[in-house]
Amino acid sequence: MKLNAKTLVLISLLICLISSIGASIFQSDFGQVEYHDMTFVTESGHELDALLLVPKTATADNKAPAIVVSHGWYNNREMQDLNYVEYARRGYVVLAISMYGHGDSEVIESNTWWNDENNANGLYDGVKYLTTLPYVDTERIGVTGHSNGALACREAVLQDAEGLIAAALLVSNDAVYYDEDGNFYNQFGSRDAAIVACQYDEFFHRVDGNPPREYIHQVTAQSFLHFGKDPAGLEERVADTFYTQEIDGTEALRAIYNPAITHPWAHFSSSVVAFSVDFFDRALGAPNDLAHTNQIWQWKAVFNALGVIGFFAFVVCFALALLDAPYFAVLKTEAPVMPWPALEGKANKRYWSKNIWSAVLSIPFYFLGFILGFVGSMFIGIWNQGGSLAIGMWSLLCGLFTILTIRGNNKKFPVDLEERGVKLGKDKLIRTIVLALTVVSVAFALVFISDYLFLTDYRLWCFATIRAFRAEHIWKILAFLPFWLVYYIATSVANNCYNYTEMGKKSWISVVWQAFFAFLGPQIMIMGQYITFFISGKMVLDPITGIMGIWLFPIVLILPLASVISHLIYRKTKNPYIGGIIMAIIACIMTVTNTLTG
Repeated sequence: MKLNAKTLVLISLLICLISSIGASIFQSDFGQVEYHDMTFVTESGHELDALLLVPKTATADNKAPAIVVSHGWYNNREMQDLNYVEYARRGYVVLAISMYGHGDSEVIESNTWWNDENNANGLYDGVKYLTTLPYVDTERIGVTGHSNGALACREAVLQDAEGLIAAALLVSNDAVYYDEDGNFYNQFGSRDAAIVACQYDEFFHRVDGNPPREYIHQVTAQSFLHFGKDPAGLEERVADTFYTQEIDGTEALRAIYNPAITHPWAHFSSSVVAFSVDFFDRALGAPNDLAHTNQIWQWKAVFNALGVIGFFAFVVCFALALLDAPYFAVLKTEAPVMPWPALEGKANKRYWSKNIWSAVLSIPFYFLGFILGFVGSMFIGIWNQGGSLAIGMWSLLCGLFTILTIRGNNKKFPVDLEERGVKLGKDKLIRTIVLALTVVSVAFALVFISDYLFLTDYRLWCFATIRAFRAEHIWKILAFLPFWLVYYIATSVANNCYNYTEMGKKSWISVVWQAFFAFLGPQIMIMGQYITFFISGKMVLDPITGIMGIWLFPIVLILPLASVISHLIYRKTKNPYIGGIIMAIIACIMTVTNTLTG
Protein backbone atom coordinates (compact mmCIF):
# COMPACT_ATOMS: atom_id res chain seq x y z
CA MET A 1 0.00 0.00 0.00
CA LYS A 2 1.40 3.37 -1.05
CA LEU A 3 0.95 6.06 1.60
CA ASN A 4 0.22 9.63 0.60
CA ALA A 5 2.18 12.64 1.85
CA LYS A 6 -0.40 13.63 4.48
CA THR A 7 -0.35 10.17 6.02
CA LEU A 8 3.44 10.22 6.07
CA VAL A 9 3.34 13.60 7.82
CA LEU A 10 1.21 12.07 10.58
CA ILE A 11 3.62 9.11 10.88
CA SER A 12 6.63 11.44 11.17
CA LEU A 13 4.79 13.47 13.82
CA LEU A 14 4.10 10.26 15.71
CA ILE A 15 7.80 9.38 15.57
CA CYS A 16 8.69 12.79 17.03
CA LEU A 17 6.09 12.36 19.77
CA ILE A 18 7.37 8.89 20.67
CA SER A 19 10.90 10.32 20.72
CA SER A 20 9.96 13.11 23.11
CA ILE A 21 7.92 10.93 25.45
CA GLY A 22 10.51 8.16 25.51
CA ALA A 23 13.45 10.49 26.13
CA SER A 24 11.47 12.27 28.86
CA ILE A 25 10.62 9.01 30.63
CA PHE A 26 14.22 7.86 30.79
CA GLN A 27 15.79 11.22 31.61
CA SER A 28 13.35 11.62 34.53
CA ASP A 29 13.94 8.04 35.69
CA PHE A 30 10.26 7.23 35.18
CA GLY A 31 9.12 10.33 37.05
CA GLN A 32 11.49 10.03 40.00
CA VAL A 33 13.48 13.14 39.01
CA GLU A 34 12.07 16.63 38.47
CA TYR A 35 13.58 18.79 35.72
CA HIS A 36 13.80 22.58 35.81
CA ASP A 37 14.86 24.59 32.75
CA MET A 38 16.58 27.67 34.12
CA THR A 39 18.24 30.90 33.07
CA PHE A 40 19.35 32.94 36.06
CA VAL A 41 21.71 35.80 36.86
CA THR A 42 24.71 34.45 38.74
CA GLU A 43 26.96 35.94 41.36
CA SER A 44 29.35 37.04 38.61
CA GLY A 45 26.54 39.09 37.04
CA HIS A 46 25.89 37.02 33.91
CA GLU A 47 22.95 34.93 32.70
CA LEU A 48 23.61 31.21 33.03
CA ASP A 49 21.53 28.65 31.12
CA ALA A 50 21.12 25.40 33.05
CA LEU A 51 19.07 22.30 33.75
CA LEU A 52 18.42 21.56 37.42
CA LEU A 53 17.60 17.93 38.22
CA VAL A 54 16.09 17.27 41.63
CA PRO A 55 15.38 13.69 42.75
CA LYS A 56 12.15 13.38 44.71
CA THR A 57 14.19 11.93 47.58
CA ALA A 58 16.04 15.25 48.03
CA THR A 59 14.24 17.42 50.60
CA ALA A 60 15.08 19.99 53.25
CA ASP A 61 14.87 17.19 55.82
CA ASN A 62 16.84 14.75 53.68
CA LYS A 63 19.56 16.81 52.03
CA ALA A 64 21.27 15.26 49.02
CA PRO A 65 24.80 15.60 47.64
CA ALA A 66 25.01 17.64 44.45
CA ILE A 67 27.10 17.76 41.27
CA VAL A 68 27.68 20.51 38.70
CA VAL A 69 28.29 19.10 35.21
CA SER A 70 29.69 21.00 32.23
CA HIS A 71 30.16 20.31 28.53
CA GLY A 72 33.22 20.93 26.37
CA TRP A 73 34.05 23.73 23.93
CA TYR A 74 31.50 24.22 21.11
CA ASN A 75 28.82 22.22 22.99
CA ASN A 76 25.99 22.92 25.42
CA ARG A 77 24.38 21.55 28.55
CA GLU A 78 22.50 18.69 26.83
CA MET A 79 25.79 17.08 25.76
CA GLN A 80 26.18 15.95 29.38
CA ASP A 81 22.88 14.04 29.41
CA LEU A 82 24.54 10.66 29.95
CA ASN A 83 26.01 11.94 33.21
CA TYR A 84 23.15 14.00 34.58
CA VAL A 85 20.66 11.20 33.92
CA GLU A 86 22.76 8.67 35.84
CA TYR A 87 23.71 11.01 38.69
CA ALA A 88 20.10 12.06 39.28
CA ARG A 89 18.97 8.41 39.29
CA ARG A 90 21.39 7.82 42.13
CA GLY A 91 19.89 10.61 44.21
CA TYR A 92 22.24 13.50 43.44
CA VAL A 93 20.92 16.98 42.78
CA VAL A 94 22.47 17.92 39.43
CA LEU A 95 23.03 21.29 37.78
CA ALA A 96 23.94 20.90 34.09
CA ILE A 97 25.19 24.25 32.79
CA SER A 98 25.97 25.81 29.44
CA MET A 99 29.14 27.77 30.01
CA TYR A 100 29.14 31.45 29.10
CA GLY A 101 29.17 31.89 25.35
CA HIS A 102 27.57 28.47 24.83
CA GLY A 103 23.99 27.29 24.46
CA ASP A 104 21.65 30.01 25.73
CA SER A 105 24.03 31.42 28.33
CA GLU A 106 25.22 35.00 28.10
CA VAL A 107 28.03 35.79 25.68
CA ILE A 108 30.97 37.47 27.43
CA GLU A 109 34.29 38.76 26.13
CA SER A 110 36.38 35.80 25.03
CA ASN A 111 39.54 36.96 26.79
CA THR A 112 37.73 37.07 30.15
CA TRP A 113 36.34 33.53 30.32
CA TRP A 114 38.79 32.34 32.95
CA ASN A 115 39.11 35.58 34.90
CA ASP A 116 38.29 35.11 38.58
CA GLU A 117 35.33 37.48 38.36
CA ASN A 118 33.62 35.13 35.88
CA ASN A 119 33.85 32.17 38.26
CA ALA A 120 35.42 29.57 35.96
CA ASN A 121 33.26 30.57 33.00
CA GLY A 122 30.13 29.96 35.03
CA LEU A 123 30.92 26.59 36.59
CA TYR A 124 31.86 27.98 40.00
CA ASP A 125 28.76 30.17 39.75
CA GLY A 126 26.86 26.89 39.50
CA VAL A 127 28.57 25.58 42.63
CA LYS A 128 27.62 28.71 44.56
CA TYR A 129 24.04 28.46 43.33
CA LEU A 130 23.75 24.89 44.64
CA THR A 131 24.75 26.05 48.11
CA THR A 132 21.58 28.21 48.24
CA LEU A 133 19.21 25.27 47.70
CA PRO A 134 17.61 23.96 50.92
CA TYR A 135 17.72 20.31 49.80
CA VAL A 136 21.46 20.28 48.97
CA ASP A 137 24.08 18.98 51.41
CA THR A 138 26.64 21.77 51.02
CA GLU A 139 29.39 19.56 52.47
CA ARG A 140 29.06 17.17 49.53
CA ILE A 141 29.23 19.11 46.27
CA GLY A 142 31.16 17.74 43.30
CA VAL A 143 32.09 19.10 39.89
CA THR A 144 32.79 17.37 36.61
CA GLY A 145 33.09 18.32 32.98
CA HIS A 146 34.30 17.15 29.63
CA SER A 147 37.24 18.81 27.85
CA ASN A 148 36.96 22.54 28.52
CA GLY A 149 34.25 21.69 31.02
CA ALA A 150 37.02 19.84 32.86
CA LEU A 151 39.18 22.95 32.54
CA ALA A 152 36.34 24.90 34.16
CA CYS A 153 36.33 22.36 37.03
CA ARG A 154 40.07 22.78 37.43
CA GLU A 155 39.75 26.56 37.51
CA ALA A 156 36.85 26.38 39.95
CA VAL A 157 38.98 24.33 42.35
CA LEU A 158 41.76 26.93 42.13
CA GLN A 159 39.22 29.64 43.02
CA ASP A 160 37.55 27.63 45.76
CA ALA A 161 39.02 29.33 48.81
CA GLU A 162 35.73 28.68 50.65
CA GLY A 163 36.12 24.92 50.27
CA LEU A 164 32.72 24.46 48.62
CA ILE A 165 33.94 21.71 46.24
CA ALA A 166 34.43 18.31 47.85
CA ALA A 167 35.22 16.28 44.72
CA ALA A 168 36.29 16.90 41.12
CA LEU A 169 36.33 14.62 38.10
CA LEU A 170 38.16 15.90 35.01
CA VAL A 171 37.11 14.12 31.81
CA SER A 172 39.43 14.53 28.82
CA ASN A 173 41.60 17.29 30.21
CA ASP A 174 44.62 17.57 32.47
CA ALA A 175 44.99 18.68 36.04
CA VAL A 176 47.55 21.29 37.14
CA TYR A 177 50.63 19.18 37.89
CA TYR A 178 53.23 21.86 38.72
CA ASP A 179 53.24 25.02 40.80
CA GLU A 180 54.56 28.38 39.60
CA ASP A 181 58.11 27.35 40.48
CA GLY A 182 57.91 24.16 38.42
CA ASN A 183 57.62 21.84 41.40
CA PHE A 184 55.14 18.96 41.54
CA TYR A 185 51.90 20.15 43.02
CA ASN A 186 48.76 18.73 44.66
CA GLN A 187 46.16 21.03 43.14
CA PHE A 188 43.19 19.35 44.80
CA GLY A 189 44.51 19.26 48.37
CA SER A 190 42.28 17.08 50.53
CA ARG A 191 39.49 16.98 47.96
CA ASP A 192 38.76 13.75 46.12
CA ALA A 193 39.86 13.95 42.49
CA ALA A 194 40.05 11.76 39.40
CA ILE A 195 40.89 12.05 35.72
CA VAL A 196 39.50 10.29 32.66
CA ALA A 197 42.48 10.20 30.29
CA CYS A 198 41.54 8.64 26.96
CA GLN A 199 44.34 6.77 25.21
CA TYR A 200 43.41 8.42 21.91
CA ASP A 201 42.60 11.91 23.11
CA GLU A 202 43.08 14.39 20.29
CA PHE A 203 44.14 17.25 22.57
CA PHE A 204 45.35 16.30 26.05
CA HIS A 205 47.50 13.96 28.16
CA ARG A 206 50.68 14.42 26.14
CA VAL A 207 54.00 14.61 27.99
CA ASP A 208 57.31 15.45 26.28
CA GLY A 209 55.93 14.46 22.88
CA ASN A 210 54.67 11.07 24.04
CA PRO A 211 51.23 10.05 22.73
CA PRO A 212 48.27 10.12 25.13
CA ARG A 213 48.16 6.31 25.31
CA GLU A 214 51.46 6.56 27.27
CA TYR A 215 50.05 9.12 29.72
CA ILE A 216 49.57 6.77 32.66
CA HIS A 217 53.32 6.02 32.70
CA GLN A 218 54.39 9.68 32.60
CA VAL A 219 55.53 11.78 35.57
CA THR A 220 52.40 13.96 35.45
CA ALA A 221 49.98 11.07 35.90
CA GLN A 222 52.20 9.43 38.50
CA SER A 223 52.52 12.65 40.49
CA PHE A 224 48.73 13.05 40.43
CA LEU A 225 48.24 9.49 41.72
CA HIS A 226 50.86 10.13 44.41
CA PHE A 227 48.96 13.25 45.58
CA GLY A 228 51.35 15.80 44.12
CA LYS A 229 54.65 14.21 45.10
CA ASP A 230 57.67 13.92 42.84
CA PRO A 231 57.18 10.35 41.52
CA ALA A 232 60.91 9.69 41.06
CA GLY A 233 61.79 6.57 43.04
CA LEU A 234 58.18 5.82 43.98
CA GLU A 235 56.23 2.77 42.85
CA GLU A 236 54.43 3.20 39.54
CA ARG A 237 50.73 3.39 40.14
CA VAL A 238 48.22 2.05 37.65
CA ALA A 239 45.04 3.13 35.96
CA ASP A 240 41.54 2.10 37.01
CA THR A 241 42.54 1.89 40.68
CA PHE A 242 41.45 4.12 43.57
CA TYR A 243 44.26 5.34 45.82
CA THR A 244 43.76 7.02 49.20
CA GLN A 245 45.91 9.13 51.47
CA GLU A 246 45.23 11.22 54.54
CA ILE A 247 45.70 14.93 53.88
CA ASP A 248 45.01 17.57 56.53
CA GLY A 249 43.11 15.01 58.60
CA THR A 250 40.91 13.94 55.69
CA GLU A 251 41.17 10.79 53.61
CA ALA A 252 41.56 11.94 50.01
CA LEU A 253 40.99 9.88 46.89
CA ARG A 254 42.83 9.81 43.56
CA ALA A 255 42.26 7.74 40.42
CA ILE A 256 42.88 7.80 36.68
CA TYR A 257 40.67 5.97 34.22
CA ASN A 258 42.48 5.20 30.96
CA PRO A 259 40.04 3.86 28.32
CA ALA A 260 41.14 3.15 24.74
CA ILE A 261 38.75 5.70 23.21
CA THR A 262 38.86 9.16 21.61
CA HIS A 263 38.20 12.58 23.12
CA PRO A 264 34.57 12.97 21.93
CA TRP A 265 33.69 9.36 22.65
CA ALA A 266 34.25 10.06 26.36
CA HIS A 267 30.87 11.77 26.51
CA PHE A 268 29.12 8.83 24.87
CA SER A 269 30.75 5.96 26.73
CA SER A 270 29.09 3.59 29.21
CA SER A 271 32.48 2.68 30.69
CA VAL A 272 33.28 6.34 31.40
CA VAL A 273 29.86 6.73 33.01
CA ALA A 274 30.51 3.61 35.11
CA PHE A 275 33.81 5.03 36.35
CA SER A 276 32.20 8.41 36.95
CA VAL A 277 29.33 7.15 39.11
CA ASP A 278 31.72 4.86 40.99
CA PHE A 279 34.02 7.81 41.73
CA PHE A 280 31.27 10.08 43.01
CA ASP A 281 29.76 7.25 45.04
CA ARG A 282 33.10 6.86 46.81
CA ALA A 283 33.65 10.62 47.11
CA LEU A 284 30.18 11.92 47.97
CA GLY A 285 28.09 8.86 48.76
CA ALA A 286 25.21 8.11 46.42
CA PRO A 287 21.83 8.23 48.21
CA ASN A 288 20.50 5.48 45.93
CA ASP A 289 22.64 2.35 45.80
CA LEU A 290 22.81 1.35 42.12
CA ALA A 291 25.58 -0.64 40.49
CA HIS A 292 27.77 1.44 38.20
CA THR A 293 26.78 -0.83 35.32
CA ASN A 294 23.08 -0.06 35.90
CA GLN A 295 22.62 2.60 33.23
CA ILE A 296 19.60 3.81 31.25
CA TRP A 297 20.97 6.90 29.50
CA GLN A 298 21.47 4.82 26.36
CA TRP A 299 17.69 4.51 26.04
CA LYS A 300 17.35 8.27 26.22
CA ALA A 301 19.96 8.48 23.45
CA VAL A 302 17.95 5.99 21.34
CA PHE A 303 14.78 8.06 21.68
CA ASN A 304 16.66 11.30 21.00
CA ALA A 305 18.08 9.73 17.83
CA LEU A 306 14.59 8.60 16.86
CA GLY A 307 13.64 12.27 17.01
CA VAL A 308 16.33 13.09 14.44
CA ILE A 309 14.75 10.54 12.10
CA GLY A 310 11.28 11.90 12.75
CA PHE A 311 12.41 15.50 12.23
CA PHE A 312 13.94 14.93 8.79
CA ALA A 313 11.11 12.61 7.74
CA PHE A 314 8.69 15.40 8.66
CA VAL A 315 10.69 17.93 6.62
CA VAL A 316 10.33 15.85 3.46
CA CYS A 317 6.75 14.73 3.96
CA PHE A 318 5.47 18.14 5.03
CA ALA A 319 7.12 19.82 2.05
CA LEU A 320 5.43 17.34 -0.30
CA ALA A 321 2.09 17.62 1.51
CA LEU A 322 2.12 21.40 1.14
CA LEU A 323 2.19 20.97 -2.64
CA ASP A 324 -1.51 20.09 -2.43
CA ALA A 325 -2.27 23.53 -0.99
CA PRO A 326 -3.62 25.94 -3.66
CA TYR A 327 -0.83 28.48 -3.17
CA PHE A 328 1.93 25.86 -3.70
CA ALA A 329 0.18 23.65 -6.26
CA VAL A 330 1.92 25.43 -9.13
CA LEU A 331 5.23 23.99 -7.88
CA LYS A 332 4.09 20.39 -8.24
CA THR A 333 4.91 18.26 -11.29
CA GLU A 334 2.33 16.13 -13.02
CA ALA A 335 4.68 13.13 -12.97
CA PRO A 336 7.91 12.34 -11.11
CA VAL A 337 11.07 13.68 -12.74
CA MET A 338 12.95 10.93 -14.59
CA PRO A 339 16.75 10.62 -14.80
CA TRP A 340 18.81 11.44 -17.87
CA PRO A 341 19.61 8.49 -20.14
CA ALA A 342 22.68 6.47 -19.12
CA LEU A 343 25.94 8.21 -19.92
CA GLU A 344 28.52 6.75 -22.27
CA GLY A 345 32.04 7.51 -23.46
CA LYS A 346 33.36 11.00 -22.74
CA ALA A 347 30.14 12.03 -21.03
CA ASN A 348 30.49 9.18 -18.56
CA LYS A 349 34.15 10.04 -17.86
CA ARG A 350 33.22 13.68 -17.38
CA TYR A 351 30.53 12.72 -14.88
CA TRP A 352 32.87 10.65 -12.69
CA SER A 353 35.79 13.06 -12.92
CA LYS A 354 33.63 15.99 -11.78
CA ASN A 355 32.42 14.08 -8.74
CA ILE A 356 35.89 12.84 -7.83
CA TRP A 357 37.41 16.30 -8.19
CA SER A 358 34.65 17.77 -6.01
CA ALA A 359 35.44 15.26 -3.27
CA VAL A 360 39.21 15.71 -3.55
CA LEU A 361 39.18 19.51 -3.62
CA SER A 362 36.87 19.65 -0.61
CA ILE A 363 39.91 18.63 1.47
CA PRO A 364 42.16 21.68 0.77
CA PHE A 365 39.01 23.85 0.74
CA TYR A 366 38.34 22.68 4.31
CA PHE A 367 41.78 23.75 5.52
CA LEU A 368 41.46 27.08 3.71
CA GLY A 369 37.98 27.60 5.15
CA PHE A 370 39.34 26.83 8.62
CA ILE A 371 41.99 29.55 8.28
CA LEU A 372 39.65 32.11 6.75
CA GLY A 373 37.00 31.37 9.34
CA PHE A 374 39.16 31.90 12.38
CA VAL A 375 40.89 34.95 10.99
CA GLY A 376 37.57 36.47 9.93
CA SER A 377 35.87 35.77 13.25
CA MET A 378 38.53 37.80 15.06
CA PHE A 379 37.90 40.93 13.02
CA ILE A 380 34.24 40.81 11.94
CA GLY A 381 31.93 41.13 14.93
CA ILE A 382 28.80 39.78 13.26
CA TRP A 383 30.69 36.57 12.44
CA ASN A 384 32.18 36.04 15.90
CA GLN A 385 31.67 32.28 15.87
CA GLY A 386 34.98 30.92 14.65
CA GLY A 387 33.69 27.40 14.13
CA SER A 388 30.58 28.49 12.24
CA LEU A 389 32.55 30.82 10.00
CA ALA A 390 35.12 28.10 9.26
CA ILE A 391 32.39 25.65 8.19
CA GLY A 392 30.60 28.48 6.38
CA MET A 393 33.69 29.47 4.40
CA TRP A 394 34.29 25.84 3.48
CA SER A 395 30.67 25.57 2.31
CA LEU A 396 31.09 28.73 0.27
CA LEU A 397 34.27 27.48 -1.43
CA CYS A 398 32.74 24.10 -2.27
CA GLY A 399 29.58 25.78 -3.49
CA LEU A 400 31.46 28.16 -5.77
CA PHE A 401 33.45 25.27 -7.23
CA THR A 402 30.21 23.40 -7.89
CA ILE A 403 28.77 26.42 -9.69
CA LEU A 404 31.90 26.75 -11.84
CA THR A 405 31.74 23.09 -12.86
CA ILE A 406 28.00 22.81 -13.50
CA ARG A 407 27.40 21.77 -17.05
CA GLY A 408 25.59 19.06 -18.96
CA ASN A 409 27.30 15.68 -19.08
CA ASN A 410 26.13 14.74 -22.56
CA LYS A 411 26.00 16.96 -25.66
CA LYS A 412 23.25 14.74 -27.05
CA PHE A 413 20.98 15.84 -24.24
CA PRO A 414 21.64 19.56 -23.56
CA VAL A 415 20.01 20.89 -20.42
CA ASP A 416 16.85 22.88 -20.98
CA LEU A 417 17.06 25.29 -18.03
CA GLU A 418 13.32 25.75 -17.73
CA GLU A 419 12.45 22.12 -18.39
CA ARG A 420 14.83 20.83 -15.67
CA GLY A 421 13.82 23.53 -13.18
CA VAL A 422 17.08 25.50 -13.16
CA LYS A 423 15.33 28.62 -14.37
CA LEU A 424 12.28 29.78 -12.40
CA GLY A 425 9.93 32.66 -12.98
CA LYS A 426 9.53 35.33 -10.31
CA ASP A 427 6.23 33.95 -9.07
CA LYS A 428 7.56 30.40 -8.67
CA LEU A 429 10.69 31.68 -6.98
CA ILE A 430 8.67 33.57 -4.38
CA ARG A 431 6.47 30.53 -3.72
CA THR A 432 9.60 28.38 -3.47
CA ILE A 433 11.06 30.59 -0.76
CA VAL A 434 7.75 30.73 1.12
CA LEU A 435 7.44 26.94 0.98
CA ALA A 436 10.97 26.41 2.27
CA LEU A 437 10.53 28.91 5.11
CA THR A 438 7.20 27.35 6.06
CA VAL A 439 8.66 23.85 6.21
CA VAL A 440 11.65 24.90 8.34
CA SER A 441 9.51 27.04 10.66
CA VAL A 442 6.98 24.28 11.34
CA ALA A 443 9.71 21.65 11.69
CA PHE A 444 11.48 23.71 14.34
CA ALA A 445 8.15 24.42 15.98
CA LEU A 446 8.11 20.68 16.72
CA VAL A 447 11.52 21.04 18.37
CA PHE A 448 10.30 23.92 20.53
CA ILE A 449 7.16 21.99 21.49
CA SER A 450 9.28 19.00 22.53
CA ASP A 451 11.47 21.33 24.58
CA TYR A 452 8.50 23.07 26.21
CA LEU A 453 6.41 19.99 27.02
CA PHE A 454 9.09 17.37 27.63
CA LEU A 455 12.43 19.20 28.00
CA THR A 456 13.84 17.04 25.21
CA ASP A 457 15.38 17.65 21.81
CA TYR A 458 16.54 15.60 18.84
CA ARG A 459 20.20 14.54 18.87
CA LEU A 460 22.70 11.80 18.13
CA TRP A 461 26.11 12.19 19.80
CA CYS A 462 28.27 14.55 17.67
CA PHE A 463 26.41 13.74 14.46
CA ALA A 464 23.26 15.79 14.91
CA THR A 465 21.89 18.20 17.49
CA ILE A 466 18.55 19.83 16.76
CA ARG A 467 17.54 21.91 19.76
CA ALA A 468 15.39 24.84 20.80
CA PHE A 469 17.20 28.17 21.02
CA ARG A 470 16.69 31.73 22.20
CA ALA A 471 15.41 34.42 19.83
CA GLU A 472 18.71 36.32 19.72
CA HIS A 473 20.27 33.39 17.83
CA ILE A 474 18.11 34.28 14.82
CA TRP A 475 20.33 37.26 13.97
CA LYS A 476 23.40 35.01 14.02
CA ILE A 477 21.64 32.48 11.80
CA LEU A 478 20.76 35.18 9.27
CA ALA A 479 24.36 36.46 9.29
CA PHE A 480 25.81 33.03 8.49
CA LEU A 481 23.04 31.68 6.27
CA PRO A 482 24.37 32.99 2.90
CA PHE A 483 27.40 30.68 3.13
CA TRP A 484 25.18 27.62 3.47
CA LEU A 485 22.74 28.77 0.80
CA VAL A 486 25.49 28.93 -1.82
CA TYR A 487 26.59 25.37 -1.17
CA TYR A 488 23.27 23.59 -0.66
CA ILE A 489 21.47 25.29 -3.54
CA ALA A 490 24.40 24.78 -5.92
CA THR A 491 24.71 21.13 -4.93
CA SER A 492 20.99 20.50 -5.28
CA VAL A 493 20.96 22.07 -8.77
CA ALA A 494 24.04 20.11 -9.84
CA ASN A 495 22.85 16.76 -8.46
CA ASN A 496 19.25 16.94 -9.59
CA CYS A 497 19.25 18.98 -12.79
CA TYR A 498 22.56 17.88 -14.32
CA ASN A 499 23.84 14.70 -12.65
CA TYR A 500 20.67 12.67 -12.12
CA THR A 501 21.26 9.89 -14.67
CA GLU A 502 20.26 6.30 -15.24
CA MET A 503 22.54 3.76 -13.54
CA GLY A 504 21.48 0.16 -13.65
CA LYS A 505 17.80 -0.70 -13.37
CA LYS A 506 16.99 1.53 -10.36
CA SER A 507 16.76 5.31 -10.57
CA TRP A 508 17.84 5.67 -6.94
CA ILE A 509 21.34 4.33 -7.65
CA SER A 510 22.31 7.71 -9.09
CA VAL A 511 21.09 9.40 -5.89
CA VAL A 512 23.16 7.03 -3.77
CA TRP A 513 26.28 7.89 -5.75
CA GLN A 514 25.66 11.63 -5.32
CA ALA A 515 25.22 11.13 -1.58
CA PHE A 516 28.42 9.08 -1.50
CA PHE A 517 30.49 11.78 -3.19
CA ALA A 518 29.05 14.42 -0.86
CA PHE A 519 30.23 12.28 2.06
CA LEU A 520 33.54 11.15 0.56
CA GLY A 521 35.77 14.20 1.12
CA PRO A 522 34.98 14.62 4.82
CA GLN A 523 35.25 10.88 5.38
CA ILE A 524 38.71 10.76 3.78
CA MET A 525 39.85 13.54 6.11
CA ILE A 526 38.46 11.79 9.17
CA MET A 527 39.95 8.41 8.26
CA GLY A 528 43.30 9.93 7.33
CA GLN A 529 43.58 11.68 10.66
CA TYR A 530 42.44 8.83 12.86
CA ILE A 531 44.26 6.00 11.11
CA THR A 532 47.45 8.05 11.50
CA PHE A 533 46.55 8.75 15.12
CA PHE A 534 45.86 5.13 16.03
CA ILE A 535 49.07 3.91 14.40
CA SER A 536 51.54 6.61 15.43
CA GLY A 537 49.87 8.26 18.42
CA LYS A 538 49.90 11.61 16.62
CA MET A 539 47.44 13.21 14.24
CA VAL A 540 48.29 14.90 10.95
CA LEU A 541 49.31 18.47 11.89
CA ASP A 542 48.79 17.40 15.49
CA PRO A 543 47.07 18.83 17.48
CA ILE A 544 45.57 21.52 15.21
CA THR A 545 43.54 19.01 13.23
CA GLY A 546 41.88 17.56 16.34
CA ILE A 547 38.97 19.98 16.40
CA MET A 548 38.85 20.05 12.60
CA GLY A 549 38.25 16.32 12.55
CA ILE A 550 35.56 16.44 15.21
CA TRP A 551 33.73 19.23 13.34
CA LEU A 552 33.49 16.85 10.39
CA PHE A 553 31.42 14.29 12.30
CA PRO A 554 28.06 16.03 11.72
CA ILE A 555 29.13 16.84 8.15
CA VAL A 556 29.34 13.17 7.18
CA LEU A 557 25.68 12.86 8.14
CA ILE A 558 24.18 16.13 6.94
CA LEU A 559 25.79 16.27 3.46
CA PRO A 560 24.57 12.91 2.11
CA LEU A 561 21.26 13.43 3.91
CA ALA A 562 20.86 16.76 2.11
CA SER A 563 21.49 15.05 -1.24
CA VAL A 564 18.73 12.54 -0.58
CA ILE A 565 16.21 15.01 0.84
CA SER A 566 16.69 17.56 -1.94
CA HIS A 567 16.23 14.80 -4.52
CA LEU A 568 13.03 13.46 -2.93
CA ILE A 569 11.54 16.94 -3.12
CA TYR A 570 12.89 17.57 -6.63
CA ARG A 571 11.29 14.38 -7.97
CA LYS A 572 7.86 15.75 -7.09
CA THR A 573 8.47 19.42 -7.98
CA LYS A 574 11.17 19.64 -10.64
CA ASN A 575 12.44 22.42 -8.40
CA PRO A 576 16.00 22.04 -6.99
CA TYR A 577 15.77 25.19 -4.88
CA ILE A 578 13.17 23.99 -2.38
CA GLY A 579 15.33 21.23 -0.93
CA GLY A 580 18.50 23.31 -1.23
CA ILE A 581 17.05 26.22 0.75
CA ILE A 582 15.47 23.94 3.37
CA MET A 583 18.68 22.02 4.04
CA ALA A 584 20.82 25.18 4.01
CA ILE A 585 18.67 26.74 6.74
CA ILE A 586 18.58 23.57 8.86
CA ALA A 587 22.35 22.98 8.57
CA CYS A 588 23.05 26.61 9.42
CA ILE A 589 20.76 26.54 12.46
CA MET A 590 22.32 23.32 13.72
CA THR A 591 25.80 24.84 13.42
CA VAL A 592 25.12 28.30 14.83
CA THR A 593 23.08 27.13 17.84
CA ASN A 594 25.54 24.41 18.88
CA THR A 595 28.84 26.23 19.13
CA LEU A 596 30.84 28.89 20.96
CA THR A 597 30.10 32.58 20.49
CA GLY A 598 32.69 35.08 21.58
